[in-house]
Amino acid sequence: MINIKKDTKYIYINKNFIKLYSYLKKNKNISNIIILLDNNTKKFCLYYLLKKINNFKKKIIILKIKSGEYNKNIYTCIKIFNKLILYKIDKNSILINLGGGVITDLGGFIASIYKRGINYINIPTTLLGMVDASIGGKNGINFNNYKNEIGIINKPKLILINIKFINSLSKNDIFSGLGELFKYGIIYNKKYWNYLKKIDFNKLKNIKWKKIIYKAILIKNKIVNKDPNEYYGFRKILNFGHTIGHAIESLNLYKKKYISHGEAISLGMICESWISNKINKLNKKEYNEILKILLRYYNIKKIDNKYLNKIYKFIENDKKNNNNKINFSLLNKIGKCVFNINIKKKIILNSIKIMNNINVK
Repeated sequence: MINIKKDTKYIYINKNFIKLYSYLKKNKNISNIIILLDNNTKKFCLYYLLKKINNFKKKIIILKIKSGEYNKNIYTCIKIFNKLILYKIDKNSILINLGGGVITDLGGFIASIYKRGINYINIPTTLLGMVDASIGGKNGINFNNYKNEIGIINKPKLILINIKFINSLSKNDIFSGLGELFKYGIIYNKKYWNYLKKIDFNKLKNIKWKKIIYKAILIKNKIVNKDPNEYYGFRKILNFGHTIGHAIESLNLYKKKYISHGEAISLGMICESWISNKINKLNKKEYNEILKILLRYYNIKKIDNKYLNKIYKFIENDKKNNNNKINFSLLNKIGKCVFNINIKKKIILNSIKIMNNINVK
């Protein structure tokens, strides 16, 4: 069992749920245990969790939602709130989010506002959830196709990462989280970037996931702990690739088409790396290096010109914007990211057009 250093001692990487058992045993005033999950985690992960908590003489309620980003919305929240009220869930209850980013985002949001807040635990079951979505205390839902438009920052009591769950993931699920891993190296730690780019993630056997995930969490928490609530802005560097990437996700929600978070963010990083080279300090060599690695795992999904203004409309509503200025987090070099860089519409749309015309050999 790995405890992620003192400043993040509520995060554990292990092969079982020993820490969960200890937490529930210690907190005897817990009245109900609610497990939020989706179709996939009910099938592949619920069994392992129930083995650890069935011994407690607590009421266990399982709430299942449909899988997928499209269900991370206010209507799903309303359904869950109605069920929580129906089951008379009180303030001393605890919500366990068993799933990927959709479950931890949605569940953390629900726990944070139901009865003005109940405690919750994240058990991420996807690579994206393990290295990003469940870490840092950001919770939220999509609204009117705008990505994570409504939310709150509130950390869980525990984050329990079981590497075994990675074995149940498809290659597409792995790649959805891989984009965030690359991002950590690109924005903050060139050594980590150099470490990752030597690994062939197309060959999933013998990958040292525990080491990879451990290092990713250390990087993210180092950034988060410098600016937990984004008061000073430094945490915004985590949004590199996300201004355009979230707009691409929002466009697909609008079109009712699927794109994974990692794929959308990687396309966003390609665009924003080009902008970093065009108007910031990122040199051509490092831009091409980023491009080469990302194209190893992600295909370019061209965005029809007729949707460019729609994309821009989503970007105009990005959370980093201020006083009607569109702010980006951009690279000076690999491992060094700056924030609050105002970018004009023409440059933004040109970056998407450049991406559309990349020739993949």
